[in-house]
Amino acid sequence: MKPFAIYGREFGEEHNKRIIEFFEFLDSKGAKYSVYDPFAKFLQNRIGLSNQITTYSKEDFNASEFEIMLSIGGDGTMLDTTTFIKNSKLPILGLNTGRLGFLSSINLEHMEEAIDQILKGAYMIDTRSVLKAVTEENHFGNENFALNELTIHKKDTQSMIAVQVYVDGKYLNTYWSDGLIIATPTGSTAYSLSCGGPIILPSSANFIITPVATHNLTVRPVLISDQSVITLKMDGRNSNFLMSMDSRSTTINEDCVITVMKNDFEINLVRLKSHSFLKTLRHKLHWGYDRRN
Repeated sequence: MKPFAIYGREFGEEHNKRIIEFFEFLDSKGAKYSVYDPFAKFLQNRIGLSNQITTYSKEDFNASEFEIMLSIGGDGTMLDTTTFIKNSKLPILGLNTGRLGFLSSINLEHMEEAIDQILKGAYMIDTRSVLKAVTEENHFGNENFALNELTIHKKDTQSMIAVQVYVDGKYLNTYWSDGLIIATPTGSTAYSLSCGGPIILPSSANFIITPVATHNLTVRPVLISDQSVITLKMDGRNSNFLMSMDSRSTTINEDCVITVMKNDFEINLVRLKSHSFLKTLRHKLHWGYDRRN
């Protein structure tokens, strides 16, 4: 088996013990791994991780050298890894130090069990669709894709913005709101969900158009085919807007036209055989639980 690529961000001291046990478990199994250089420096200072371990940087990252990318953190951390993975098809497993964690669904107390199953080959690969945003200014360069969502949001103003939306060249609506979300099925349990969007299964071939704090209460989220092309045009009292792709953001002006479509590559997520999306939903959203008990 090839080495694991380990990626992470800084975490709270309450996780020190579990993270130490995680690396001790990897070593006890003879597993090879390489740690993202800034995260390795943090681990050396925080938990005394050996400075002799192999590390990698974003510039020298070669996905073909690794078996799986292990993301230690929350969903935001896991989304960061997609900018390393891109179209390489390297699978990602999220080990959760956050709170909710739909993507990074393996909790710290189950990390060793998860690694053990991976070493035994007891896992599956879920392919997740990715959206792409094209602008004349080439915002985000070669990282103009999102596993969760693209968001247009107001910037430096209390006024609402207006986003004109066209689907396959046909006018859909002008959304007067604080912003607009175009989400993938994976992103249906993220920002879109918090704004009243529906939960859809990962294999659904859809985009979700969800307004953020819309002015018109009759406006509701809309599902469209991911084979459609969405065009966005902005208007508002302010000439600058915020455009985000997952956790990456940039400022755009009112003349920017954004074309959103399904990307030509997918992201592979590791799923243990004992897990499923439906099971994660029930657990994370506490369906069937009664707090009175």
